[in-house]
Amino acid sequence: MHIISGRFKGFPIPAALRGTRPTTDRTKEAVFSHLEAIGAVEGARVLDLYAGTGALGFEALSRGANLLESVESSGRAAGLLSKSAARLTHHPSWNPTMGIHVSRVKTERFVRPLQTGNDAESGPAAGTYDLVFMDPPYDLPTEDCQEIMAGLVKGGFVNHDSVIVLERSGRSVLPVTPSGWAVSTSRSYGETVVYYIESVAA
Repeated sequence: MHIISGRFKGFPIPAALRGTRPTTDRTKEAVFSHLEAIGAVEGARVLDLYAGTGALGFEALSRGANLLESVESSGRAAGLLSKSAARLTHHPSWNPTMGIHVSRVKTERFVRPLQTGNDAESGPAAGTYDLVFMDPPYDLPTEDCQEIMAGLVKGGFVNHDSVIVLERSGRSVLPVTPSGWAVSTSRSYGETVVYYIESVAA
């Protein structure tokens, strides 16, 4: 696996671990073609949930995003992500104004921080994200996906200009979007359906 376009084109990404379902290059190219067409990548702050190999987040950085937060609960996968992130920061095309961070935590915990005394357990306080990737396991219930999206909105992780990209099995139920948000378009690529979810607020 490798980054397919941009400043880090050709950068190798470790192969997916057993149980991880990476986005295919065909789907990845189609996704970024759409995102670039709507101006959602350049200078973006990106949140990659269920990051896995990190392919989507790294591709976004390569194509002009400015900050990447990768969230992955698997210790082994998060370790490989961190190693890839460290190598990327030493790439000749790395810009010191860019930022990258890996959080080893469950997505549910990241978007719904648990209060413990006066502190909250969550990811780094990175503020609002412009672009969010959600590529959960196909067996994750649709209801759980909906709760995570609701957490993104209620927790202030996204704003009216953000785009949420959700990948699901074509056999999954169409997700119900948070109030004020809607599926602006969707595309099918074999077994995978990609939903682009955007705010409909004025």
